[in-house]
Amino acid sequence: MSKPKLAVIGNGMAGIRTIEELLKLAPDKYEITVFGAEPHPNYNRILLSPVLAGEQTLKDIVLNDWDWYKDNGINLITGKKIVDIHRTKRELKAETGEIYSYDRLLVATGSNPFILPIPGANLPGVISYRDIADTEAMIDAAKAYKKAIVIGGGLLGLEAANGLKLRGMDVTVVHVMPWLMERQLDERAGKLLQASLEAKGIEFKMQANTEALIAGESGRVAAIKFKSGEQIPAELVVMAVGIRPNTELAAKSGLAVSQRPGGILVNDTMQTLTDPRIYSVGECVNHRGIAYGLVAPLFEMAKVCANHLAEYGIGRYVGSVTSTKLKVTGVDLFSAGNFQGDADTEDITLSDPIGGVYKRLVIKGNKLVGACLYGDTVDGSWYFKLLREGKDIAEIRDQLMFGESNIGDVGHEGNTRAASMKDTDEVCGCNGVCKGVITKAIKEKGLFTLDEVKKHTKAASSCGSCTGLVEQILMFTAGGDYSATPKMKPMCGCTDHTHQEARDTIQANKLLSVPDVMKFLNWRTPNGCSSCRPALNYYLLSAWPKDYIDDPQSRVINERAHANIQKDGTFSVIPRMWGGETTADELRRIANAVDKYKIPTVKVTGGQRIDLLGVRKEDLPSVWKDIGMPSGHAYAKALRTVKTCVGSEWCRFGTQDSTQMGKDLERAFWRMYAPHKVKFAVSGCPRNCAEAGIKDVGVIGVDSGWELYVAGNGGIKTEVAQFFVKVKTSEEVLEYTGAFMQLYREEGWYLERTVHYVSRVGLDYVKKKVLDDAANRKALWERLQFALDGEPDPWFEFDKARVDTRQFIPIKPIAPAEAIPAE
Repeated sequence: MSKPKLAVIGNGMAGIRTIEELLKLAPDKYEITVFGAEPHPNYNRILLSPVLAGEQTLKDIVLNDWDWYKDNGINLITGKKIVDIHRTKRELKAETGEIYSYDRLLVATGSNPFILPIPGANLPGVISYRDIADTEAMIDAAKAYKKAIVIGGGLLGLEAANGLKLRGMDVTVVHVMPWLMERQLDERAGKLLQASLEAKGIEFKMQANTEALIAGESGRVAAIKFKSGEQIPAELVVMAVGIRPNTELAAKSGLAVSQRPGGILVNDTMQTLTDPRIYSVGECVNHRGIAYGLVAPLFEMAKVCANHLAEYGIGRYVGSVTSTKLKVTGVDLFSAGNFQGDADTEDITLSDPIGGVYKRLVIKGNKLVGACLYGDTVDGSWYFKLLREGKDIAEIRDQLMFGESNIGDVGHEGNTRAASMKDTDEVCGCNGVCKGVITKAIKEKGLFTLDEVKKHTKAASSCGSCTGLVEQILMFTAGGDYSATPKMKPMCGCTDHTHQEARDTIQANKLLSVPDVMKFLNWRTPNGCSSCRPALNYYLLSAWPKDYIDDPQSRVINERAHANIQKDGTFSVIPRMWGGETTADELRRIANAVDKYKIPTVKVTGGQRIDLLGVRKEDLPSVWKDIGMPSGHAYAKALRTVKTCVGSEWCRFGTQDSTQMGKDLERAFWRMYAPHKVKFAVSGCPRNCAEAGIKDVGVIGVDSGWELYVAGNGGIKTEVAQFFVKVKTSEEVLEYTGAFMQLYREEGWYLERTVHYVSRVGLDYVKKKVLDDAANRKALWERLQFALDGEPDPWFEFDKARVDTRQFIPIKPIAPAEAIPAE
């Protein structure tokens, strides 16, 4: 018995996702034929921007290759447009005249770009930005022309502008509204995004109405004219001003179509209202008066549609509460709900323009009704969950701004957020992937790297904003520490090169700047990202001390501000106390600063220091000056503390002067930057009151000298330090410690703790380099001393430490913009 025929008009993301879901439920139910107007298999339209920017190719963004269709028995007909549906005969007519029959039909024709109805819109050199053909046309134009105008300051327009800029064109973005991406961002976030793009060389004409496009002598577009009368030259004009549901075929065939907002009318089972044999999904659909342009609702439609095509008959699509989580030119953005607010709402905001972070939460009646995040979107999905479920946030209001990891006992520094998620919680909005799908793939297929997860689940393979969360899920599900992944793992999505390859290249070619490294290694993203830039900055710093100039803008916010940002937006100040020892004078200065600057909390830390919590950013330089103590580097990838017991000077059990040894160690290493934070401890006897057994370097006094232990860790996963060597003198403690730390500094990968470094290379290797080779040990110690000689204290030597003091100037609030009348 022959199978019924299912025809699919449209080879895009929504239609093919429906087929993927159908194959899971009923793989042998239909004889499937897919018609695609483009000459390509199904590809990810979200990733057209990286193709334009030169970071990926068409092959890289293909979702289902030719073999996938063949393996699943699908007849794919590309480059052939269907122009008519004869519903009575259940036949399709192609533009070339061929007739195809069907029993069930899925219409997934997507949307068309909107072209401004202005004079000159049809000139050569004026294109839209919707598919791979448009992308290739822009790439070709960038080879021959210099001046580009992008009309539209939405997502596509900005990605087009960025890609053309990277292709070497002079780009101006023309936008009719006062700020960019007004449908996804509020004014502050939109203007932060504009400033970020202006720093990349993109120019903007805001609140500019385009009147006409002017042709040159060759007949090609040569200028854009505004209603103000102003003209600016243009050799390429890209229109990215929105999309409209593609309903031409449906309307011609007698299917019910909405005029506003447009779309093929469907019910909750995704059947067209006119013909129950014809289904429709995607951007061409109008469901309950709404046409969706985001991926997540389209994939929800696909799942329901597949359920009914499989004749299960239980799925219903009742609409979507949408959020937008994007990465625009390397900047993470998120918005959901009523993020603009109104007269009946109130806002909680956090703004750090220098650090590139802005958050706005909109609350109404103890419920979160909107959110807008710029730069830091890690908690976007959590905010969206609170918003969608309408949860009462009264009890967590004071903690709400600082994310799920700060609520109750959810986690430490956000690292257990993945573990606390439900399997049904969405991780990747671009591809509709929930946590359960990812964990199942990891367990069943033995996945260990991010690239493997991308390949098998598509999570993190589009905009990339969920990459960190996917890495957390991978770490906890695979049962390991993601920082200790295989050696061949690329540094990040900007490159295929590993950490080791980057280090080796810097050393072999004496590269002396982050851009030089990226250019030499053909970075896909010219400016890098928040993962690779700090890593490269550290590798340069450790490879070429005195020659390389530290780049503060390649450091994280805490290291730029030289203080730890807290959950309320204030900072903590932890001055250095050598070996945990202090004086009455220091304590008086601290107390006076607490009173003077109204610092709300003073706490003794686990590292035997005093933490001043709640310092306003603009007060930081004054607080540092008034307490007059060195930086504790509590915010940095550096030596944090040297914890000590009182030792033989006071303790009746002490065998060695641990306090003095701790002070000597701290004074020798306190300005030392490293791949990750480093902690030392010195105990005066084997009773080990200073907990030296879980430090990066632990020193324990014994009758005949000192025992050294290395690679301990007291963090999330406690690791006991390994015995390294026994020495007799304090000078040897310094030398052996310095040699070990310098080896770690020169060979460790960025964000790799000493425990993971030693695990990777082996303790025997470290002993061979430090213990067995005396000349190499002394050379390592000398190189470290050379690197640290003259290193500035960032709390007092601003110029030498390249501290940007502008960040401590209070930001004046932006006055509300005047209302813009509707056109």
